[in-house]
Amino acid sequence: MKELTIDELEPGMELARTILNDDMVVVLSENTLLTKAHITRLEFLNVPYVYVKDEYELSPNYQNVMAMFNRSNAFAAQYREVVHEVNDIFTSTLKDDKVPAEKTKELVKEDLMPMSKQSGAIDYLYELNHMADDVYNHSIRVSILAGVIGKWLLMPSRQVTDLITAGFLHDIGKVHFPERLQNRQVETLKGEDFETYLQHTYDGYKILATSPELSEGIKLAALQHHEALDGSGIPDGLSGDKIHQFARIIAIADLYDNITTEREGFVRQTPFAAIAKITELMYSKLDPEICVVILKRIKDAFLGSTVVLNNGLTGTILRYPDDLAIHPLIKIDQDNIIDLNEHRGIKIVEYNAK
Repeated sequence: MKELTIDELEPGMELARTILNDDMVVVLSENTLLTKAHITRLEFLNVPYVYVKDEYELSPNYQNVMAMFNRSNAFAAQYREVVHEVNDIFTSTLKDDKVPAEKTKELVKEDLMPMSKQSGAIDYLYELNHMADDVYNHSIRVSILAGVIGKWLLMPSRQVTDLITAGFLHDIGKVHFPERLQNRQVETLKGEDFETYLQHTYDGYKILATSPELSEGIKLAALQHHEALDGSGIPDGLSGDKIHQFARIIAIADLYDNITTEREGFVRQTPFAAIAKITELMYSKLDPEICVVILKRIKDAFLGSTVVLNNGLTGTILRYPDDLAIHPLIKIDQDNIIDLNEHRGIKIVEYNAK
């Protein structure tokens, strides 16, 4: 990697390390492709220097060697290849407001579906949560998560394929966003910017509506993924069965990714924070039947993993007291087990996959 001053940065360079401010809030994530707007912002924040990837790190040989070490590296290498294809698909969509359906179907079949079927997909995605939080990376992660959820729900293969496609295209309306809004989070938007954000659901549906090859569920997921079962969502305040099943699933995958991924202006969080939030919302905004299945299966995936607590202790996830318990039991040593449901002040601050 190379250490460069802000004056030496150029658009298209790729960050080699995440940039944090003094409060440990993410400014820009590792692997972000720098734009002119990013560089201007770093200059405004008086960031003295950053680390960018050198020619060796960007070479195919380096990526291939890294992929040989273990399955998670192979997953990461495939993920990085997919990002370039996704960029092309979104760029093509912006040109004529039409998704290249055949190219999208091929991407889902050849890459996103197999990635979602990998037994360690949840952990692999978390290991990649330092990747950029732009719409390309977010769309890939949500599509893979949606595929995992579809498998957990025992959906037929063809339906899972459509669900993965829905996850991939759920934010396609954001191709119309001005650059200044591309990496902004809805929590930070007000006024006209918030209204523009709302429009991406309508724009997404309008774009997908021109593709007869895509199912209605895929199109409705783009329109409805910010709706809530209690009617408090956006853009139309739909409730209950008026929200398509795909949109309900994408809403949960979207929430999980937003919590567990480094995002500009937010503190990095663990999957356990996502589990707590899903549990909190499962009887109001989220579909409880889907949530129960997800919580049971995702908790099983974490058993045996090592965690670090905010009191400095390191332990292993032993089990959950019951299916709906928010927090796990942590085995510190042979004689000490901590039930985090009973000790609310103790929290998991670091998760290391098995």
